Amino acid sequence: MVKRVDFETFLKEPCVTGHIWPMKSRFPRLAVRAIIVQDDALLLVNAYPPSRGSDLRCAPGGGVAAGRSLPDNLQREVHEETGLTIRVGALALVNEFHDPDNGFHQVELFFRCTIVGGAIDPAWRDPGNIVSQRRFFSRPELDLVRLKPDKLRDVAFGPVGPAQYDPLENIVR
Repeated sequence: MVKRVDFETFLKEPCVTGHIWPMKSRFPRLAVRAIIVQDDALLLVNAYPPSRGSDLRCAPGGGVAAGRSLPDNLQREVHEETGLTIRVGALALVNEFHDPDNGFHQVELFFRCTIVGGAIDPAWRDPGNIVSQRRFFSRPELDLVRLKPDKLRDVAFGPVGPAQYDPLENIVR
């Protein structure tokens, strides 16, 4: 018999592992990201708006809008951030991070992608006003760049195979 409870009660009761969900927890945010390698270089964008003063880089992409497929969401996000049109390929990496102070938790799905239209243009403007820098980084340059997730470099330049998992870690700013 299934016990039915309202959502608030669900958050207060222990789950099967005995863990009680803190009231500040939320459901994870789902995001999609593109692994785009061209001429042995990986496309990265700034992870935070310039006003935050962070030098962290990540693959282009963003939050998933309900009612649209993961590839459709990724094509939209990459175009908004870079002006590029892409073809979405295989899932390559699953990453997750969280902020234990505020309960934010994000799960990211990284897909191998290829460019089918457009070019990187410094004049391009992200309508979300987050991405202001976008460029390809060679393998040697990646050693000098702060980027997340940890496995991104290895997955981008490694052999195509089953998707890898980068374990949950605290958010990096």
